[in-house]
Amino acid sequence: MDTIATETHSRVDADWRDYSQNVMPPILDAALTCFVEHGYHGTTIRTVAASANLSVPGLYHHYPSKQALLVAIVDTAMVDLWRRSLAALDEAGEDARRRLDLLVECLVLFHAHRRELAFIAYNEIRSLLGDAREAHIAARDRQQRLMDNIIDAGVEQTLFSAPFPREISRAVVTMCTGVSQWYRPGGELTPHELAEKYRTMVRMAVGATER
Repeated sequence: MDTIATETHSRVDADWRDYSQNVMPPILDAALTCFVEHGYHGTTIRTVAASANLSVPGLYHHYPSKQALLVAIVDTAMVDLWRRSLAALDEAGEDARRRLDLLVECLVLFHAHRRELAFIAYNEIRSLLGDAREAHIAARDRQQRLMDNIIDAGVEQTLFSAPFPREISRAVVTMCTGVSQWYRPGGELTPHELAEKYRTMVRMAVGATER
């Protein structure tokens, strides 16, 4: 959790919509591909090493176990999403409607562009052990609170008419994160087009006013 906790506004990317750079080092990229294809439990260290063009001892030099690879992957996912979310909210300013729009856009873009990374971070939480599992849950809860706070503020300011703010907040985040489960490049919508549709749906869900 220390790595995630030290992320600050000073380290956010200038353009949180830019996904042209791969955030994963080659070894983790190879492990991610293996986990997506075979599942965590179906992947061996030997398989990851071969995919990364390393010997097994060479892989162990960088990561002491398969669990360490998984922890590094899910940490990468949560730090990247957190950094982009903070940058989106910085751009949005203080208006709750604008903050809602841009956080939804950020979530959809992340889960479309980083779908494999997000897929593993979501589905393999069951494979995380001990403190790593607790740290991941804490990071996920912190991310959820960004949406909770926006919707709570909008309701308090009568900008949103959501009757059940906390339940709607969870539903919105679940809808956005679910993009990683089904989105494929080359489909009917680009990530940006999909994000715009989701922004419209979420405005309707929270009863956003136009004033």
